[in-house]
Formats: sequence, C-alpha cells, structure tokens
Amino acid sequence: MNLPTFTDVLRARRLLQKYLPPTPLLSYPALDAEVGTTVLVKHENLQPTGAFKVRGGITLLARMDPQERKRGVLGYSTGNHAQSLAHAAARFGVPCTIVMPENPNPTKAAAVRRLGAELVEHGADFDQARRHAERLAGERGMRLVSAANEPDLIAGVATAFLELFEQEPDLDAVVVPVGGGSGAAAACLVAAAVSPRCRVIAVQSSRSPAAHDSWRAGRCVERPNRTAAEGLATGAGFELTQQVLRQHLADFVLVEDEEIRRAQWLLMSDARTLAEAAGAAPLAALLTPRNAMDGRRVAMVCSGGNAGEAELRACLAAGV
Repeated sequence: MNLPTFTDVLRARRLLQKYLPPTPLLSYPALDAEVGTTVLVKHENLQPTGAFKVRGGITLLARMDPQERKRGVLGYSTGNHAQSLAHAAARFGVPCTIVMPENPNPTKAAAVRRLGAELVEHGADFDQARRHAERLAGERGMRLVSAANEPDLIAGVATAFLELFEQEPDLDAVVVPVGGGSGAAAACLVAAAVSPRCRVIAVQSSRSPAAHDSWRAGRCVERPNRTAAEGLATGAGFELTQQVLRQHLADFVLVEDEEIRRAQWLLMSDARTLAEAAGAAPLAALLTPRNAMDGRRVAMVCSGGNAGEAELRACLAAGV
C-alpha cells in the first residue's frame, strides 16, 4: 500500500469543502482546571454522522472510479466507519453492505440502516466481523473497505487536523484516540508537514492494546480485545497506519475503561459535550498524572458522539 502524502490531504480538503463545513475548536475553563493546562477540543462529534470518520468515507468514494462504484462497497466496523461508508454511499448512489459484530450499538446500527445500507451482524467482536466481511466481499464481488488500511480514508480524516492547525497553530501536543489508527496516522501526517514541533500522542484502552503494542513492537501484533469503548476495540494492528505512526508518533499511552468513563462524564458536565467512549479517551489520557501536560497548550480530538443508552448510563454512574 502506498502511504498517503500531504498533497493527498490538500486534495481531500478541496474535495470535502463542498460536502462538510469545518468543525469548531473550543476551550472550556472547567476542563482546563481539571487537567491543569489549556485544553482545546476539536468537535468532530458534530459531523453529520456524529464522528470524524465521515471525512474518510466521502473522500474514498468520491475518488472511486465508476466501475468500482457499480460493484458496491462492503465494510466492517463497530459503528463509526460503518456510518461513514453508508453516508458516502448514499450520497454517491453506491450499493453498501456493512458487517458489524452481533448486538451492536443500537444507535450506530439504526443510523446505518437509515442511510440505506444493508447491515449484517456477525461475530462476537470487531475481528470476527472483519473476517466475515472479507469472505462476504469475495462472494459478492464488492469492494472491501478496510477500517484503516486505506490511503484515501487517512487523507480524508487528515483534513480535520489541517483545520485544527489553521484554527490554532501554536500547539504543544495533539492527543488522538486509536482503534485502527486512521485518526492518529492522519494527525501525524499533518503535524509533520505544518507543525513539526507539535507532539502527536495516541491513546487506546488497556483492555484492547493491539495498536499500542504494535507500535511499541515495531510490527503488527494481535492482542485480546475486551474494551467497552467501541471505537478503540481492535484486536490487531493495521499495517498502513502503523507505518505512519512508526515514522511520526511521539508517544502512545494506555488508559483504563474506568478512566474513560470518568472523562465522558467530565465532558458532559464541564463542556456540555456528549462524547462516546473513544471520543473521551484523549481527555482520560490528559487526566492521568502519568501523562501530565502542565503548562502546555494541548488539543484533543473528540472523535465521535454516538454513545448508546447503556454507555450513557455507565457514564452517568461514573459521575455520581
């Protein structure tokens, strides 16, 4: 696979300007007080699908040739990548099938169906859904769209970070949640080009540390996948995103699911922001003493706001 370039990001931004407005970058004094430094929140939870992935889906399908579009696309996801593909497929009139693990987040599953995609539930987790999607795509002759190993997806997602640095050029660090790693790879790609002094820090749940451990090992590895944070729940590293991370990522940290729930509550109570678990993971990393950012100017990406009812109840309980 070819690595995406900064030129690809610029092309993606020009393409996306007619489909998506920029998302806000906002500060909240109460969060600053909790963290002990200036925290700017990039609100990708305000995208049409409630998550940053929509940038990649539109970019990929817009660049797809007509014959490939006729075949249709088939993706696998715990939810936000699914909505991204379904949204883009509906916009461009492309047949779309999504494979999600059984008993998916009902909010995300309903959104996929509303967008007109076929939803197939298979397997206990992301990795079992992925294997079924690979078989199904071969049987149907559809274009399999990886959750991370897609240069156009990364280029599209990277437009969020290009916006971020235009909104606030003077940043010491950007903290990005990782499942497959498209967001962190995108951040690295842009920071290296426009703000080399800014450190990109990735965060994943300790209960699903495959991307973290792949980066530490310098090769893709498999790990148990047990986190309740859907957007962080992958059991193996993705080669394309790991290549970018190995070149540019400053650090990769792990947080506990309990820390993520507390961060969700703080975003809700202090920033009036509904974040799903993955979207709150960067704040969880900033709140842990071992990752102190005292006196630095930090941006975090609230990557999505598609929390289901059970997740919201657990978040509220964490705040009591």
